This record gives sequence, C-alpha cells and structure tokens, in this order.
Amino acid sequence: MKPVRKAVLPVAGLGTRVLPGTKTTPKELLNVVDRPILSYVIEEGRAAGIEHFVFVTGRGKGAIEDYFDHHIELEAQLEAKGKTAILEQLRAELPKAGEMSFVRQMAPLGLGHAVWCARDIVGDEPFAVMLPDMVMHAQKPALAQAIEAYDQVGGNIVVVEPCPEGQAHQYGIVALDGQDGRLNRMTGMVEKPPKGTEPSNLFISGRYILQPEIFDLLARQEKGAGNEIQLTDSMLKLLKNQDFHALEYEGVTYDCGDKIGLLRANVAMALQHPELGAAARAAVEDLLKA
Repeated sequence: MKPVRKAVLPVAGLGTRVLPGTKTTPKELLNVVDRPILSYVIEEGRAAGIEHFVFVTGRGKGAIEDYFDHHIELEAQLEAKGKTAILEQLRAELPKAGEMSFVRQMAPLGLGHAVWCARDIVGDEPFAVMLPDMVMHAQKPALAQAIEAYDQVGGNIVVVEPCPEGQAHQYGIVALDGQDGRLNRMTGMVEKPPKGTEPSNLFISGRYILQPEIFDLLARQEKGAGNEIQLTDSMLKLLKNQDFHALEYEGVTYDCGDKIGLLRANVAMALQHPELGAAARAAVEDLLKA
C-alpha cells in the first residue's frame, strides 16, 4: 500500500460567499486572527506528513504563490530592526525546495475538474484533497487522523462529522454500512438529500484521501449539480470498485468560506491563541456587555 505523500488544494474559487472581502484578496488569504486561512491548512498538512502540496489556482490568485515566497524588502527591514521573532515566523512558512507546485484551472468548472487538473503532478499514487476554506481544529490534525485510518483500512477515506440537527438536507451526506465507532464502510453519498431521506447525519467536511483511479473517472465525468464537474459523482463511480470509509474525526470545523463561519473561526482561534487569548476573551466579554 503506497503512502499518502501529496495533497491537492483547490484554490481557484472566487469566494462569492464572503464578498466584497474577496474582490481583490483571495478567500484563502483572509485572516483568522493573525495569519491567513491557508496557513492553518498547510500547517495541518505538514503535521500529517504531507511532502508535496499541489495548488490548483485561477485568475487573480497570484497572491497565494507570493505568500509562500520570500519578501526580500520586508525581511530585510525586520532583520535591521531586530524583530527576529516575527521574521522567524515568516520564514517558517516558506516551503522547502520542491514542496509546492501550482497548476492553473482555466475555467471554474467545479471541484472535480480542479482535482483533475492536478493529475500529472500527483501521478499514480494515493493523495489527499484539502478544501482550503475549511479550518479543522483538532488535537491531532484532521488529515493525520485520516491518514491513520487509511493506514488501517486502505482504499479511500472521507472525513465526516455530524451536521447540526435538522440541517442534513443542506450538506453532502454519507450512507454507511452500519455504524460502529468512528470509522465505517460507506455505501454511498447523497448531495443535499430531501428532508427526511438522509441516510445518516454525517456530512463530508473537507478532507479526503483518494486513489489515483479517480482521475480516469474525472476525465470522463459529465457536469452535474450546478452545471459543474462534481468530485462526488466520480467518487460514487469509484465506490463500485473500491472501498470507501467515512471517518468521523475528533475536532471542530470552521467553514471560513462563509461570513459567520469566518467570524466563528476568528473568535475561537483568538480565544485559544497562546499570546492573545486573555486579551481576546476580555474584548469579547466587553462587546457582549455593550
């Protein structure tokens, strides 16, 4: 069984749910406390042992590539002023040689098409997909939990979590062959099932481990919901021939592609920040008194 070494991050989306903030700033570079959303996602991937990140970008997303590069003038100023702590923090995020690749999705044709654009870099090996607007806060990183599950059962892994009561019809929901513990074999996936027909209360929350055979299916995949090439449609086809397991991960997900989700992420991560936590709590309490 080949190890999971590469992760695909589809970052070409326009971030329409958080406009106008994303008119000139990529959604993935919006701040959560003191660093971009994408910084948390890359930190999670590195902690899980990912060696190569493949960014699928689009027009107007050049700032993402710039973020993971040296800023010579800024670094020189920080060094001259003796601000070594922040300088070290900036340099710690820089990639090692060959750790990151960037490919272009020329048109917004859907998540499935974005993943397919990474096929030549991923090659013939299992890989992770990390949705870059989902900050998943956990004691053991969500992707590390998924890779641990993959090492146990192989095949394909879909990270899931319980959806809010009565809201399953708003999500992509997994169907399970029984439910015993946190890791269970899947029998299907349903996108936004009508109320009362949900096969479970577990929704797909933004981390996947997929086998490379998905690329051949994506190459032939017709447009589905939203007139886009949907990743879940090809996953359903792959499920007929390969095992899929749903992992209910231990942690909390913040959907930072949504205005309230981004707000929740900022408040939650600020309260847990080792340096800013106490001041953040006092600020929140003051606001609640107003």
